[in-house]
Amino acid sequence: MNDEKVKGRLQSPEERIHNFNEVEFGFNDEEALREANRCLQCVNPRCMKGCPVSIEIPEFIKHIKEGDIKGAYEVISRSSSLPAVCGRVCPQEKQCEAMCIKGLKGEAISIGSLERYVADTAIQNNLNSITPAPKNGKRVAIVGSGPAGLTCAGDLAKAGYEVTIYEVLQKAGGVLIYGIPEFRLPKSIVGKEVESLKNLGVEIKCDVPIGNSLTVDELSKEYDAVFLGTGAGLPKFMGIEGEDGNQVFSANEILTRINLMGAYKEDGKTPIKKVEKAYVIGGGNVAMDAVRSLKRLGIDAHIMYRRGEEELPARRMEVEHAKDEGIVFDLLQNPKRILTDENNNVIGLEVVNMVLGEPGEDGRRSVTEDENSLHTVDCGMVVMALGTSPNHEALKHSDVKLDDRGLIVVEGTKTSLDNVYAGGDAVTGAATVILAMEAGKKAAKEIMEKLS
Repeated sequence: MNDEKVKGRLQSPEERIHNFNEVEFGFNDEEALREANRCLQCVNPRCMKGCPVSIEIPEFIKHIKEGDIKGAYEVISRSSSLPAVCGRVCPQEKQCEAMCIKGLKGEAISIGSLERYVADTAIQNNLNSITPAPKNGKRVAIVGSGPAGLTCAGDLAKAGYEVTIYEVLQKAGGVLIYGIPEFRLPKSIVGKEVESLKNLGVEIKCDVPIGNSLTVDELSKEYDAVFLGTGAGLPKFMGIEGEDGNQVFSANEILTRINLMGAYKEDGKTPIKKVEKAYVIGGGNVAMDAVRSLKRLGIDAHIMYRRGEEELPARRMEVEHAKDEGIVFDLLQNPKRILTDENNNVIGLEVVNMVLGEPGEDGRRSVTEDENSLHTVDCGMVVMALGTSPNHEALKHSDVKLDDRGLIVVEGTKTSLDNVYAGGDAVTGAATVILAMEAGKKAAKEIMEKLS
């Protein structure tokens, strides 16, 4: 029997660098069935141990084998409120697929692609997943509509709680809307996932800046419980000379202007100036999203990262897609100064080469500067993709305790306030979508235990 992993179909690199359409097409029926039939249906499934939200993976794949997509969707929806999102952006290669026993002597099952197939098919056919329990009279407020908030809301709504989400931006979805490009996660998909939560009875109020129009303390008096899923949207910079120059951006701003405000469209109201060459500083998924977005705007886009290719923290798939699209990787280099002209416009970078050392306690190799390697490169834009930290505007006028890193202090998911809970990036610092979802599920469980 041919046991080769089914390879997903992609837009060609030559096509996709000129559009923001989704790069991967996803499985069709025949491809999904062929990949599902590779699953061994293990009695003790290792894959589930790698799933942060505990999806019953063999069971949903079994339903695919039987041609029962509605059943597969119901299985996934018991554990995940965002399956179409997770199927696209979760690092399955480090989680469920990394644990798949097939991967010991061959290629793991494409669990993420199968999850996406089920969710997309359900969306296309308007399949319902779960009927919520009768309302129990308990009310919960959620601050932030990112993956942590949406997941917490979904689990609570399924259990019969009245849930209201407060979102500061004009659209619900948090980082799923403003942070991840259309070519990786179409906004229509996020919208469908949000709509499914509304169908469970979740109320979403956008354009509500908690901390100003309402405070967390006021919400805690009005509702039986409050969940803070405010994320980590405050960008970090290097603190080097020239960062105040024109055409120096954070990756957050670039991605928000493109994703939320349509800067890539001809009629976009916040256009991004097209320069000949741009450098994105960093090597994570956000850096890949930013540099690939700039490429689609017709810019000669480079990644500058101070370590080597093996140390790139971005998903391997995203790195390979970036390479295929012609992104230039300037590795083992680090900017020392941003060069500007008399009008404060960026004209280049002063750069130093880096030398890799031995691995530290965290397993990452140390880096030191080669002091004799200082040189300059020309460019018209610099984008910092160095991570983010929480912006606690929502916590103004509240007594929620923070630690010395500015993260919300929790015990489990409970904060220093009696009926206020928190999870996701606001607690851990910037992490992945699926880990934020895991935190949202954990908080929902703790809230239900407390209120029941």
